[in-house]
Amino acid sequence: MRVVFAGTPAVALPSLGAVAGSRHDLVGVVTAPTPPRAGVGGWWRRRSRSAAELGVPCTPAHPREAGLPGGPTLPGGPTASPSSPTGRSCLGRAGHPRHGWVNLHFSCLPAWRGAAPVQRAIWAGDEVTGATTFRLVRELDAGPTYGVMTERIRPDDTAGALLDRLAQGGAGLLVATLDGLADGSLEARPQPADGVSFAPKLTVEDAHLQWSHPAAALDRQIRACTPAPGAWTTLEGERLKVGPVRPCPESDALAPDALAPGELAVTKAAVHVGTGSHSVLLGEVQPVGKRPMPAADWARGLRLAPGARLGAG
Repeated sequence: MRVVFAGTPAVALPSLGAVAGSRHDLVGVVTAPTPPRAGVGGWWRRRSRSAAELGVPCTPAHPREAGLPGGPTLPGGPTASPSSPTGRSCLGRAGHPRHGWVNLHFSCLPAWRGAAPVQRAIWAGDEVTGATTFRLVRELDAGPTYGVMTERIRPDDTAGALLDRLAQGGAGLLVATLDGLADGSLEARPQPADGVSFAPKLTVEDAHLQWSHPAAALDRQIRACTPAPGAWTTLEGERLKVGPVRPCPESDALAPDALAPGELAVTKAAVHVGTGSHSVLLGEVQPVGKRPMPAADWARGLRLAPGARLGAG
């Protein structure tokens, strides 16, 4: 089966490699061109180099602009980008692939339709998520599904770590879907009406930490926002990015509820911060203009007044 692959994010690369190594004929790759921002030129070059290594042409455009190879008999163009507008933009146009556009979405649809399914699943405290292949339709992530895989969400999973695992497992699911379409053994099934939820993209404001929230909720929020957009707070009016936190060990000399929300307590090896339930240990932090560093190293370079609090002022 002849296939055009459309995908831009780094998580699309495992699927691209899997499709290229399958029995299907990969005839082209479509990816968005370099956006007009400084410092991101490598983004397009990495996609282009990957395609070149596979011996297929790479087009820096959306399908509606690209003049896709294969013509009207092209069986399918799998997009490995969650909620990608790439395929939806050319639905109904001349030359539309015979099997439509097969999208790999990183949730168990109909749960978490939208741009940030992995982040929202972690933030909501879901125990299991997964990936689904489905046929693109104009309604957001609502097309009939072909296959699904599941993946347990680990207690320390960040969005980045979980997305990496789903990208690897989803690559196999995508190829299996193409196999089933090619031999006629796979039919799309409508998504159930129940269980629909939505996963809008996380904003910088979504990543703003409120230390009055319980520790468990803050833990999920931080992991959901790691690596992007990056959870953050403030100290004396300066923004501070915050990496995943850890619960205080039972052997810790500091009482778990001794600190007010946001209040800091520094020991030789750790930085405690109070929450709405019990204190936690900061992991990595990143002050403005500096690289990420262990919280204990960061604190040693500060002269914190007694009772200093994150998120105040």
